[in-house]
Amino acid sequence: MCSRQSIYSHMAIQYQVPLDRTFHALGDGTRRQIIAILAKNGACSATELHAPFEVAQPTISKHLKVLEKAGLVSREIDGRTHRFRLQPEPMNEAEDWIERHKAFWEGSLKRLDGYLKSMEEPESQP
Repeated sequence: MCSRQSIYSHMAIQYQVPLDRTFHALGDGTRRQIIAILAKNGACSATELHAPFEVAQPTISKHLKVLEKAGLVSREIDGRTHRFRLQPEPMNEAEDWIERHKAFWEGSLKRLDGYLKSMEEPESQP
């Protein structure tokens, strides 16, 4: 009997948990650059966000939709102008998650280091 491997398209994956959506959105360099621009300049139009990149406007629009779905940016529409603003709450939640896991692993590694050092010490002989 042949086993069947599942193949998943990156675009077909649906991120349901907010933290998953945040990490997915932050996993792309272009989206991180967009976040950096918004952090530096405040609210920016889609046209202003497109200017630093050598890609088509629809590509930036797709990146902005991913950021918006993750809650990292909000959109205000005034006529034909779409302005985007950074929303820090999802990044704060991601930072909290990272800090919790960092503390756990640092503690685990310190305990492992202590254990390995105790194994190197010569045993006292009677």
